[in-house]
Parts: sequence; C-alpha cells; structure tokens
Amino acid sequence: MTASALILVALLAAGGQASAGNDAYARAVALQEAGDREGAAAAYRDLLKAQPSHIAARSNLGVVLAQLGRYEEAIDAYRAALKVDPSQQKVRLNLGIALYKAARYPDAIVELATVRTAQPDNLQARYLEADSHLRMGAPKTVIELLAPIEKAHPDDLALAYMLGLAYLQEKEIEKGGVLVDRILKHGESAEAHLMLGMAKRGGGDLAGGLEELGKAVTLNPELPGVHSLYGRALLETGNRDKARAEFEAELARNPLDFDAQLYIGVLLKEDQAFDQAMTHFERALGVRPGDPGVRYQIVTIYVSRGETERALPALEAIVKEAPEFLEAHVTLATVYYRLKRREDGDRERAIVDRLNKEIQAKQPGAVGSNTPDSPPVRTP
Repeated sequence: MTASALILVALLAAGGQASAGNDAYARAVALQEAGDREGAAAAYRDLLKAQPSHIAARSNLGVVLAQLGRYEEAIDAYRAALKVDPSQQKVRLNLGIALYKAARYPDAIVELATVRTAQPDNLQARYLEADSHLRMGAPKTVIELLAPIEKAHPDDLALAYMLGLAYLQEKEIEKGGVLVDRILKHGESAEAHLMLGMAKRGGGDLAGGLEELGKAVTLNPELPGVHSLYGRALLETGNRDKARAEFEAELARNPLDFDAQLYIGVLLKEDQAFDQAMTHFERALGVRPGDPGVRYQIVTIYVSRGETERALPALEAIVKEAPEFLEAHVTLATVYYRLKRREDGDRERAIVDRLNKEIQAKQPGAVGSNTPDSPPVRTP
C-alpha cells in the first residue's frame, strides 16, 4: 500500500472515530434531556473512556451527577473538565454551585470568586459567594460583596435578605432595618420575621426577637437557619429544652448547620456528655475550620476532664489568634494556676481585668462579655 493510501486510511479511521464520538455524545444528551439521568451518566462515562478530553461530556456528566445529588462525583467531573480548559467559566460556576450544595463553603468561595472576577455582572456567582461567606460567619465580606450593587437592584429580595442579615449580624441595625422594610413591602414572609427577630435581638429586645423568630418558624420551617436562630433565642430566654429541639430540627434539615452543631455541643457539654459534645464540635469545625469559639469549647472539655497539659497549648494558640477573647483568657489563667505557674496566671488575670473594663466602657452596666450573638460559655 502506498504512503498516500495509508494516509487516506488513517484519515478515514479518524473520521469514523469522530463520527462515533459524536453519535455517542448525542445519545447521552438525548438521555439527559429525556430525564434519564442515570442512563445519561453511564453514557457520558462510556464516551469519556474513549475521549477523555471531551470537555462537554465531562461538564454534562457533572450536571447530571449534581442533579442526582451526587455532589462529590460532580465536583470531580467539573474539575476534570477544567483541567482540559480552565477558561470555561460556566463549568467553574457549576463547580462552585456543587461545592456550595455539598456545604464545602471555603472551596465554593474560591471558585465563585474566580467567576465573579471574570464576570462582574454574574449575579448568581456573586450571590452564592456572598451566601457562602454568610454561612461561614463573615458578614463583613457579605457587605463588601453586596452593598456596592444594592442601589442597582432595589427590588431584588434575595440581595436585600442576605445584605440585611449581614448588617444585622454586624449590629448595623438601622441599615438592616431599611432592608427589612423593603422585604415587608412585599407582604408578610418568614424572611421578614427572621430579620425582624434578629434586629430586635440586636437591640436587646430578647422577648420581641423570640416572638418574631417563632413567627418565622411557623411561616416557613424549611427556611435555612431559622430553627438555629429560634433555638438561640429560646436559649437566651431560658428555655433550654425547647432550644435543643430547635437545634435538632435544624440538623434534621441541614446536618452541616454550624450554629446547631455548636449549640447542641454546648448543651451536651453542660450535661457532662463530653464524648457526644465533642462529636458535635468536630462537625462544627468541619463547617468552619479553625473557628476559635469551637476550639475553645473543645478546650473546656479537656479542662473539665483534668487534661490540663493538653488544654494549655490549645488555649495559648486561641488567645494569640483572638486576643480579645475574654473567656479564653479566663480559662487560660485557671490552667496556669493549676499548673503552679502563678506569674503567667497573674498576667492573664490582668488581661481579663483590662478586657472587662473595656467591655463595660463600651456597654455601660453590662456584666461579662456575652452578647445576644455569642455562644453561652462557662469557665470550668
């Protein structure tokens, strides 16, 4: 066979493979459009065995897996597609959405921020990034993301809700109240009552906050975070058992709710169910890695068990990272005294006295450091 004939055979073979690939892709798409997600996933996987660089097939596989609730597999599919072409912002957005739905908020933020930077007008990426920061306990970042675009979207209730929550968490009650009123103009809603509840709690009206949050639970028990907030309000007003029931109701809907995991852990710790409490604290850390409040709760278990040497380095790390954390300084002083390190204990006690004076200067008449939004902590 001549050289030219060999070239022709090769070209024909390549054309046949491409045609077969196109047919396989079309079959997979048809299965996806018909709602046969399992069949479509299998078809995309078969195609990718032959054509591993088929970016559309990898992306569509991710979509199908996400629709099936198999988010970790979807994440792998999207990441594989981005290895082929990192510039595919639609694929990156889908990756961010899958990470968000899997409650992998730090990872979601990275991908969503990349999309937002490349496409500043992509509201879906911006909103999901903002909500991820909200769930990670970073309301200031939410404000930075949403406040600049608020005037351009005056009727966007999703924006008003997230930004309003962030303002209220930052104790910017007046700004948060404006957004509460905006939502109320559209009629009674669980979101509006939730925000009103937060505003009242932030203003010191614990009974009023409890009432509003109770209305929010009644109107929409599926609203993310509503049971946790109601549980905290119940706890603040002395209803410990009902509070725990609300935290459990939140976890039944979202096992990765940070506040519910934290507060159930605190309640179990107070009941001296230390092993069960530790499980909840570890789950809370899984949602917010390195959170000093959760780490502190874990340390208090060490202290309660008499594991003073184990508690010491953890406490020293916490006060180094969060030098205004009053309760951590109190407990560290206690640990130093137990270890017969009186000079170190006296130094920590002096820090405690200074922090208490600063708190009292900012909030005349206040006792201790707890605010309506801080976890109930007790020194061992």
